[in-house]
Amino acid sequence: MPRPVLDEAHIHPAIRARVASHQQAILDEVRGAVQAHDVVVVGMGMNPFPAQARKALDAINQPYKYLTYGNYLNSWRQRNALKMWTGWPTLPMVFVRGQLIGGAADLKALIGRGELPVLLAPTAPSVTADQRGSATPR
Repeated sequence: MPRPVLDEAHIHPAIRARVASHQQAILDEVRGAVQAHDVVVVGMGMNPFPAQARKALDAINQPYKYLTYGNYLNSWRQRNALKMWTGWPTLPMVFVRGQLIGGAADLKALIGRGELPVLLAPTAPSVTADQRGSATPR
């Protein structure tokens, strides 16, 4: 599933380092959480959908790591970096064993179909710790 990303050859050398390091701290934090936890929910305040994802996980007693970044009135640049990295346009972003599975509705559907326990099972194919969050944003 290749996504179009501006090729580095089309980025002037004088700004490449700035492009590569833009909002790197938030990306590192999310990648670290994705590596360390089976389920990660990335959300924001004032948005009801991250709360719906957390409520769905709480209802099945599934532990998760929750990361929140601002609200509609602030921190949009940080959230935009996450959206550019993942290609997912909205929050929450829900990761299961290193794989982005979508948002709250996608998580609820996965739970409803009984697929979440399968994804979390030790024998389930998953993204390895080395692969979790290793995609390099441009």
